[in-house]
Amino acid sequence: MARRLSEEPPALNPLRRLQNRRSKTSKSGKLYGAIVAQARLPALYRDLGVPDSLEGRFAALSLHLFVVLHRLKGEGAKGLELAGELMDRFGQDMDTVLRELGVGDLRVPKQMRSLAGSTSALLEAYERAFAAGEVPFAAAIASSLPLQSPDAELSSRALASYLRRCATELERQPLSAIEGGALAFPEIDQDSDEIGKPKGP
Repeated sequence: MARRLSEEPPALNPLRRLQNRRSKTSKSGKLYGAIVAQARLPALYRDLGVPDSLEGRFAALSLHLFVVLHRLKGEGAKGLELAGELMDRFGQDMDTVLRELGVGDLRVPKQMRSLAGSTSALLEAYERAFAAGEVPFAAAIASSLPLQSPDAELSSRALASYLRRCATELERQPLSAIEGGALAFPEIDQDSDEIGKPKGP
């Protein structure tokens, strides 16, 4: 008697492979959606000085993506797999943005390759700077913000402080919660007094 398709080994069952793919897509989709939602919060632009422009929103998204990827690094193969899916999601998102901005179909692949390379380098720079301490991390953020000094310096200091608190909060959250997109980020306005604070003693 023929076996039902559900009884076939996964390798022989195309529906099972499709279900697995959908399950992974669902997990990364919810997580990426949570990252995007946090990066769109008005307080980032109102209180922390991120420019409310295409470049500023890209910087905000990249920074929140970085802090989640940093958390996933500590979860071994499972975390790295989810990190890869997140980067795929990010690439799809950027592809959509480029097309909505009117970049022609023939130019999109070239633009995407350039964007992917610059984003990868940016995330790596954030990782190195984050490990080196808050001052180097703030400097790395300042270099990526579409702002002139001293505005970039003030905003980057506030962002560095906020993102370090994000990293601490994410470390306390189990992977199961992160996979489900249930990210608990700290309040943003706690760092708002950094903006406009005079330098020096």
